[in-house]
Amino acid sequence: MAILKVNPTRIALLSLKKELRTAQKGHKLLKDKRDGLVKKFMAIIHETKALRESVESRLGSAFDSYARASSMSSSAALNAAFLVPNAKIDLGVKINSVMSVKLPEFTIEKRGSAFSYGVLETTGDLDNAMVKFDAVFVDILRLAALEKTAENLAEEIEKTRRRVSALENVRIPNLNDTIKFITMQLDERNRDAVVSVMRVKAMILAKEEN
Repeated sequence: MAILKVNPTRIALLSLKKELRTAQKGHKLLKDKRDGLVKKFMAIIHETKALRESVESRLGSAFDSYARASSMSSSAALNAAFLVPNAKIDLGVKINSVMSVKLPEFTIEKRGSAFSYGVLETTGDLDNAMVKFDAVFVDILRLAALEKTAENLAEEIEKTRRRVSALENVRIPNLNDTIKFITMQLDERNRDAVVSVMRVKAMILAKEEN
């Protein structure tokens, strides 16, 4: 470790001891924050993993139904079926803050129907596909919010980890070493002062005896 560049005085010693107490307190708070963030991150990861598997499975089923509908209907019929959308969606975004981390939350308001076409020129597979896509849509947005939350948490965990490491491995050891160095310097000065006083006293006594 390194000795900080400060004058080895009692005032500097008191100041460094105060700074050390602050650094130790900050170190504990940051470690608690890091542990809390990691716990939250792991919970989000498990939730995201389960939701992603569900979304991918349901999307796969929806695309299978759409592929069958596409193979049995003409391109013109499919294009006409989706020409005039009947559903409207309002998407709201709310930002929550947890331990100084911004976590997005989506709110969704759906109006109208996913079915904007007639049934004469389409097949039941297209209806199934639309029902499945409509059902999974909200979870896709929820998955996006969870993944952004996980990303923000990971960034904050890394920042906090670096700050904890800097305090633990650099700042606190440097403060401890500097405090020990100044204490030794002051003790040595005190000893020198005591020796000087004893010499002066001895000289005075010697003169008095003579």
